Amino acid sequence: GLVNQVVSHLIQAIRSKESSFSSIERLGTGSYYEHVKISEPNEFDIMLVMPVERLQLDQCDDTGAYYYLTFKRSPKEKYLLKFLDEDEKLSAFKMLQALREIIKQEVKNIQNVEVTVKRRRAGSPAITLLIKNPPAEISVDIILALEVQQSWPPSTQDGLKIEQWLGRKVRGQFRNKSLYLVAKQNKREKAPRGNTWRLSFSHIEKAMMNNHGSSKTCCESDGPKCCRKGCLKLLKYLLEQLKMKHPKELEKFCSYHVKTAFFHSCVMWPNDTDWHLGDLDHCFQKYLGYFLDCLQKSQLPHFFIPKYNLLSLEDKASSDFLSRQINYQLNNRFPIFQE
Repeated sequence: GLVNQVVSHLIQAIRSKESSFSSIERLGTGSYYEHVKISEPNEFDIMLVMPVERLQLDQCDDTGAYYYLTFKRSPKEKYLLKFLDEDEKLSAFKMLQALREIIKQEVKNIQNVEVTVKRRRAGSPAITLLIKNPPAEISVDIILALEVQQSWPPSTQDGLKIEQWLGRKVRGQFRNKSLYLVAKQNKREKAPRGNTWRLSFSHIEKAMMNNHGSSKTCCESDGPKCCRKGCLKLLKYLLEQLKMKHPKELEKFCSYHVKTAFFHSCVMWPNDTDWHLGDLDHCFQKYLGYFLDCLQKSQLPHFFIPKYNLLSLEDKASSDFLSRQINYQLNNRFPIFQE
């Protein structure tokens, strides 16, 4: 409720203060909205989405995930032209900066709640708000996204292999949905200029999470229950606890790695009978085995962009470290879950 109050206030202010952002809408993404949050609901991801008619997407590296954006001919969105850089590319940095300024001014006007804006982290796509909620604090990541009504780029062609799991028809429906691009700095660029955008599929991920069964009734109130989400929550929790113990060694890892491995597992074991609720232990070990296999090979393909590997070879040392930590837990009946 507190988060909604703060975000609604900010969205109204952003729309009225800056004409460029007048069409902004909110989209709740991430674990809280996918119902796979594992600890206190103290972290939220809110996407602020701006619809844009047509953009020219130019791949900026071989991952197929990062793009430069330019406008085709004279755009309807004249108000975005001031965010172009000297190469006529749409600058994520300039847009985020404008958004951050409005938010910094506006949090002072929110009644009865103490909200601060966290200092900018280099390369982070998020504007992070801290909301005082004694005795704790809630952090809200605000992420700027563009919603483009055009077909997905070629790098996604062989991704989203869900035919056996959710069906061909569902895959077609997903691929007809809009394309989202988030203001995200590409770390591989030698001289980061803040003008790269990354594809985002959180709207599809949320839909897959919330309709995860090969049968339509899986986990409905009167339907058969499965343990898919239970497995995901366990591995998320395991990673979260290990990251708390070894923040430096495991800083490269985040819940997105676990979630990607989860989607691949759902494809490998597509039937609801592969995930019987009573088989949680066995299913978790299978899924964990797959994740360990990815770590060992330093190979975890992005679920939507298969040639984009989320575990690069230069991070082999941290993959090996995580692998050892997980194996230790596995062989000792997960002491970390008892703590």
